[in-house]
Amino acid sequence: MTEPLKSADIHLIQRLIPHRYPFLLVDKVLDIDGYQSARGIKNVTMNEPHFQGHFPGHPIMPGVTIIEAMAQTAAVMVGTALGMEDRGMLVYFMTIENAKFRRMVLPGDVLEMKLRTLRGKPGGKVWKFAGVAEVAGEMAAEAEFTAMMDLQKD
Repeated sequence: MTEPLKSADIHLIQRLIPHRYPFLLVDKVLDIDGYQSARGIKNVTMNEPHFQGHFPGHPIMPGVTIIEAMAQTAAVMVGTALGMEDRGMLVYFMTIENAKFRRMVLPGDVLEMKLRTLRGKPGGKVWKFAGVAEVAGEMAAEAEFTAMMDLQKD
């Protein structure tokens, strides 16, 4: 018998990762299958600060923030699976590879990020993930990235 899939609402997300406005880029994480895979949701709204300059009159979500949203989804997935709530976990990019951008992400879009773990295990600090970000089933971006997950020292 398999365990039911888990999810993380915004309250749990904030207990797992340190990101806050304006850099918290995932609203909820669904279908968390241990530390193997998960699906993040980002509701893209016009009042996000990056749209003031990217680009005035033609707002487009920057590609780097799409990859960051994927990374935050991965961190929530691993943090949920490993019970890292309220433990001060920090996550640092180590590499970003094979990043491709296929569709503009605009205010009003719902960005769905599908993440899977390529390498990493409980107790390990270095993890590698593959992610795809979609809007209405159409690929917006994809990337592989490696991150170090670390607990803050008191």
